[in-house]
Amino acid sequence: MPVGPEYRPDSRFMALGPEFADPVEPARFPKETIRFRNDRAAATVGLETLTDGEWRAHFARFEPLPGAQPRPLAMRYHGHQFRTYNPDIGDGRGFLFAQLREQGRGRLLDLGTKGSGQTPYSRFGDGRLTLKGGMREVLAAEMLEALGVPTSRAFSLIETGEALERGDEPSPTRSSVLTRLSWSHIRFGTFQRHAFFDRADLIQQLTDHVVEVYYPELGEQQGTARAAALLAAVVERSAELTARWMAAGFVHGVLNTDNMNITGESFDYGPYRFLPYADAGFTAAYFDQTGLYAYGRQAESVFWNLTQLAGALSLIQDQEPLIEALNGFGPAYQQALVRAMLARLGLKPREADADAELVNLVFRMLATGGERLRFEPFFFDWFCGDGERVKASRRQPIYADTTPGDDGRPSMAAMAAELSDRLVEYEADRPGRLDHPRFAVAEPEELLYDEIEAIWGAIDRDDDWTLFEAKVAAIRSAGAAWGLTR
Repeated sequence: MPVGPEYRPDSRFMALGPEFADPVEPARFPKETIRFRNDRAAATVGLETLTDGEWRAHFARFEPLPGAQPRPLAMRYHGHQFRTYNPDIGDGRGFLFAQLREQGRGRLLDLGTKGSGQTPYSRFGDGRLTLKGGMREVLAAEMLEALGVPTSRAFSLIETGEALERGDEPSPTRSSVLTRLSWSHIRFGTFQRHAFFDRADLIQQLTDHVVEVYYPELGEQQGTARAAALLAAVVERSAELTARWMAAGFVHGVLNTDNMNITGESFDYGPYRFLPYADAGFTAAYFDQTGLYAYGRQAESVFWNLTQLAGALSLIQDQEPLIEALNGFGPAYQQALVRAMLARLGLKPREADADAELVNLVFRMLATGGERLRFEPFFFDWFCGDGERVKASRRQPIYADTTPGDDGRPSMAAMAAELSDRLVEYEADRPGRLDHPRFAVAEPEELLYDEIEAIWGAIDRDDDWTLFEAKVAAIRSAGAAWGLTR
């Protein structure tokens, strides 16, 4: 098969041995219809030259890539699910298909699957993915990437021709298999599994692997001291990720320890939502009845998950340096949140206290606006501190509202005036971005629940993919305008 000059397979995870994964066979599907192939992502690992037939062979039938690992590996892990420990999970409908080096940066990236068939960890599941679920994950990954959130990338979505029965959506429903390109699928729960079996030796082996592959800058740390250094690095990346979610108005929905990885990259999008408007109690999953993973509790949830990772590492590291590493989360998160919000506003940082005050004002304005002021349009209106665009905004009447808040907060008009005054002190970051055609329209690009349902409705009723394709193109255009991709 033809591969690009940047194609470099490197099966590092396989070398860890049989305690970390189980070889499995992919499912055989009656249909192989390509619904999405991400050639932009494929070019970063030398696979953009594949024909559609080769694409189906590798991402529907999962025939091994040249020089890559010979068989798929279902990864072993445990995890806390809604803070209840579950020792019966692992890759139940997915596997690690291949590892490849990234063009330019040389990072080791995973091609992992979702919906590729049953594994030893499927329990009572069929190992499949609905087409709607696959379509939703493609849109989530595209939008998060455009908004500058560290995220896996949807690499391939193939419709597989099976009729699936699901208890939480109309059935039978169409099926798919998804492949994602991610910077590691090693989860917090991967460490937890070995702690559960009291295998300090395997935790040390995994720690060494993660440092050598993903945190080589920590390579001078030796023995058990690596564990605390690794935790501190994961804490910092997790804080950055959480801040980026918050600035993007993203609600993950299922922040279990098996859904967080050691590189601080977001992945596995099930019942996610993007905020329609600022609401700390907004939840993404219908089954999250206590609001455990609500928008405003995501930082708390990530920190709790980090403490579980620290607990696993305590088998090879004294607690004191682990606690010290955990204590770094709060300051790292606050600093990252300010950076992320300034990036959303298109402003250069100025001074720490002033920057924090500006961000606090923005959150107060969003809270005061409530349902009247959608989350994404706020950043569209104020991007690069352009007061003229605010005056021309459809939301100008909201910003001009002089009604004081019920809790004694200033009116929206007063806060908008304060924001305008503060923005005079800031320099726009790359103001030329405002020349992009995306900023000439009246409304920004959003990804809200009703639109996703409408996109699926067209696919489900008429097999019409034009709305989906147009949405992916629009998100990519918006991403180019925002210039937030890291």
